[in-house]
Amino acid sequence: MRCTGTPVVPGIGVGVVVTPAPRPTVPADEPTRPDLAEAFAAASTVVAERLTARASAASGAASEVLSATAALATDRGLAALVAKHADRGPATAVTAAVEELEAMFTAAGGLMAERVTDLRDVRDRVVAELLGLPEPGIVPPTEPSVLFADDLAPADTAGLDPELVVGIACRLGGTTSHTAIIARQLGIPCVVGVADLPVEDVPARALVDGGTGEVLPDPDPVEATRRVEHDEARRAASADWAGPGATADGTPVQVLANVQDAAGAERAAAEPVEGFGLYRTELSFLDRGSEPTVEEQTDVYAKVLQAAGEHKVVVRTLDAGSDKPLAFADMGTEPNPALGVRGLRVARRMPELLERQLEAIAAAAERTGTETWVMAPMVSVLSEAADFAAKVRALGLTPGVMIETPSAALLTDRLLEHLDFVSVGTNDLSQYAFAADRMAADLGDLTDPWQPGLLRLVEIIATAGQEADKPVGVCGEAAADPQLACVLAGLGVTSLSCAATAVRAVGAQLGAVTMDQCREAARVALAADDPAAAREAVGAALSSDSPGI
Repeated sequence: MRCTGTPVVPGIGVGVVVTPAPRPTVPADEPTRPDLAEAFAAASTVVAERLTARASAASGAASEVLSATAALATDRGLAALVAKHADRGPATAVTAAVEELEAMFTAAGGLMAERVTDLRDVRDRVVAELLGLPEPGIVPPTEPSVLFADDLAPADTAGLDPELVVGIACRLGGTTSHTAIIARQLGIPCVVGVADLPVEDVPARALVDGGTGEVLPDPDPVEATRRVEHDEARRAASADWAGPGATADGTPVQVLANVQDAAGAERAAAEPVEGFGLYRTELSFLDRGSEPTVEEQTDVYAKVLQAAGEHKVVVRTLDAGSDKPLAFADMGTEPNPALGVRGLRVARRMPELLERQLEAIAAAAERTGTETWVMAPMVSVLSEAADFAAKVRALGLTPGVMIETPSAALLTDRLLEHLDFVSVGTNDLSQYAFAADRMAADLGDLTDPWQPGLLRLVEIIATAGQEADKPVGVCGEAAADPQLACVLAGLGVTSLSCAATAVRAVGAQLGAVTMDQCREAARVALAADDPAAAREAVGAALSSDSPGI
């Protein structure tokens, strides 16, 4: 039996199959408790503290999603819903409250709907605490294993040991789900959206191919060994790559890292990167109840800029709203937060927030002497770009914007009349271009970054950059796929910013092919009918005996 899904992290993993431990079951006859509110508060605080501790020990996307999940555990809205069910047992009340909150999140759609998996994970952890049961999740394996699951909560994925969990296959999820993003950061081969994955009658062993999307239960040992050896040769070639980013015939393509804090920036700087192509500033302040002062912000930004050394840093202004709520930039309840007041749009109501952040970024740049570019998220019209660019230039910084909406993609040539660069956020651009929730497993094929329609938008953006002789980067998850990186370079993208763990693989793949091969890869990808056909055609266009391919 051969299963297929959406490949999200390249590599081959072979091992015994393990599955998550069962989630706690609430007794049907659970007695009520007069101290329901206090019991829930105590249990949710314990859960939040555990998740926060894991977030502190993690980095990058793993730290981000763990912090956000911890915040859900102590959300006042959840506590209020639990209190409504005072006539039930505490675990029953929590389950009922979460069902109500799930309905709200699902109705909101977009990025709010993505939080349903996180919400269920919080429910299970709080219920286990209330019932005095062990914390649910994944029992750490003792030998190389492949993890099969319907879906994985961030707290489960973030705690995986890549030395023991050598592959992940999920029945649900998409290319930008939390599971995919964290697996990419950890470097674990991963396939999601495997509709026919056997998660109940599981095989003894399995092979996961995160490059092709194949999942092979009980694979032929000889075939498995051959594929593992080829993958090890590929990884060895990647490990030897030392930069700078360029194709085999010398065409430069900058390879940069995505960062969110000083600790992560220092780790990323240890890789052969040419700077940081996406500094997510909002992730430093998710736990702040009030806006940090200009001085506080300056200190935070300066540490990240300092870690870049002589390289540039592209700072994204606060991408607040939707799935990254900031208490000091709360826009209130919105019918659809993913299409609401988020990113640069927050400045419509709170212009002083952007002004103070830009002041702090400029102060950090002056303090460190780092080449600092600044870009705004969620730009849709020319006036937004022009106004932002004027503010950034007045502070002596280099202005750009994120291209995340179809409107911005189609207007890139005119946006670049005001800007010095643009960077494509493929995660949101795919969601908005295809009107498809990134977390909807049934729509995972639409938000696949290999979709020819998305690549056509990238081509429009990159062509506008070439005509204006201005840089066009990609900082979404698409930049971490080595073969897709070649397609993006062939389309005219000049820099790729990805998780630090993906830098060497991306750089090695680019260095193993010529720019003509990249252009041919781009041509066949655009001509393909679907992501699977695009991957196959590009694989043929880039084929070589080199293990770097």
